[in-house]
Formats: sequence, structure tokens, C-alpha cells
Amino acid sequence: MSQSIHADTVLGQLKLKVRDLQRSIRFYKEIIGFRVLREEAGIAHMTVNGKSTFLILEEVQDAAPVARRSTTGLYHFAILVPTREQLGLSLRKLAESGVQVGQGDHLVSEALYLSDPDHNGIEIYRDRPRSEWKKDAEGNYIMGTDPVDIKGLLELAGNKPWTGLSPETILGHIHLHVSELSASKTFYCDILGFDVVADVSKKMGAYFISAGGYHHHIGMNIWAGVGAPQPPANSTGLAFYTIVLPTEGELERILAQLGTSGIPFAQEADYWRVNDPSGIEIRLTIAA
Repeated sequence: MSQSIHADTVLGQLKLKVRDLQRSIRFYKEIIGFRVLREEAGIAHMTVNGKSTFLILEEVQDAAPVARRSTTGLYHFAILVPTREQLGLSLRKLAESGVQVGQGDHLVSEALYLSDPDHNGIEIYRDRPRSEWKKDAEGNYIMGTDPVDIKGLLELAGNKPWTGLSPETILGHIHLHVSELSASKTFYCDILGFDVVADVSKKMGAYFISAGGYHHHIGMNIWAGVGAPQPPANSTGLAFYTIVLPTEGELERILAQLGTSGIPFAQEADYWRVNDPSGIEIRLTIAA
């Protein structure tokens, strides 16, 4: 049995490729609530706290269009807001902006779903207290898709001013289209050390995995089809996402596991780069 990844492991910044940078900046700033930390040639760094990068947007001119659920890569990235009131404020802002929004009460959380101008999936959610999360007899977290209490969220928001995303907002989880579940589970769980917290592979073609008993840091599904191809290099979509490890020792342990498993990885300026079995780029870093 593999060693579980450190309980304090979290997700860090991610990068999206977009067709029109200024259009995407307006969307993520004026509708989602990010701020621009800095902008350079064809690239914008978006922040919630004014100090660190949460999201990188890179313009890809004449980007190849990719049909939904046709390739590996991003299903959605999930913005975790710190309070239910914050979720209500986001809901009100989305409604005022005329954005089409889906929703789901997952018992462990309440979530809103939408897409950016390039059809990158986004979830905005808030967690219920861990004391309210329940598991079934097999140890899987029980997660549903009940209707969200929209009225209650809007009542919480009331007439309070919307000032964008709270500085305490984080990347709560990421959900990926993968080409094959078994190989992905081996990579993420047996090699990196994430724990399976919801096995719905037979019912839904998906696994949900996490560090430290969270309801999930990573979701992986085969909803784009078994054997789904990687997207073209010049397409819009996910460029990479980051796994942040709490100690250098934990990073060294994972690099050793990758090496033993024959999985190539490379050191860059301040991170280590590796691709999962579906070709999705992951950056491994140590918490500041």
C-alpha cells in the first residue's frame, strides 16, 4: 500500500489558454471577481489577495476550437469562497451579469457552475463544516446533486456590496477529463499518494481523491470517452495546474516515487514538472 500524500497538501495556481486576453481579463475581473496582479505580453496574472497569482491567462492567437467533452484536460476548476454569504454575493453578481449558471448541493458543499468565454469550466462553491460530511459503509464521502437553496443564498447577500472575491478564496479542487481511469488512479493514488474518498467509477466513471481527508482536491472522469485524445497544443484550455507540498521532504518522496515508477519529470526554475497519464501538466512546488 502506498504512503498517503502529506495531509497539508493543497492546490496552487493554474494556467488557462484563451483566445482573447482582454476579453478574458474583463470576464474574470468584472464578473468572477479577480484582480489583475500584473500583465505582460499576452499574459495576465490574476489574484484575489493582491500578492500572489491564483490564475494565469495566456492568449493563444487563432486557437483551435475544442468541442466539449472531446479531449483530456479541464472539466472545471473550483473556486472555494470562505463563507456562504460570499457564495450568495457571487450568485447575485452572476445573475446581474446575465451569466448562465448551473448549480448543485453536494451535501459537503454548495456549488455554482458556469463557463468562461472560451468554455473553460468554472465552479464557485462553499464548503459545509467537516462535521456535517458523512461517509457510506465503504468509506466514501456521500455527495449528492440536490438543488441549491438559491433563495437563501440571495437573502444572505441582500443588498451588501459586491467587491469581488474574498482574499481568503483558494483553488479548492480541480476536475479533469482523463483518458483512462485505472492508469490515472495508479498515478495519482499509488504514486503521488492521494487517497480515494469517493469511488464512483462503476456508477459514474469517476474517482474523487484528496489529501488530509478533504472531500476532494482532484476529480477525474472518463466523460470525454475512454481513450480520449489530448487537445491540440494550440487550443484553448488548461495549460497546467499546481500541487503545493508543505515540505521539501514530501517533494523528495514524491520525486523518488516518480523515478522508481519510470515516470519522467524535470526541474524548472522553482518547480518540478510532470505529466499525468493523460498528458495533463502538473507542477510540483513547496509552500512558501
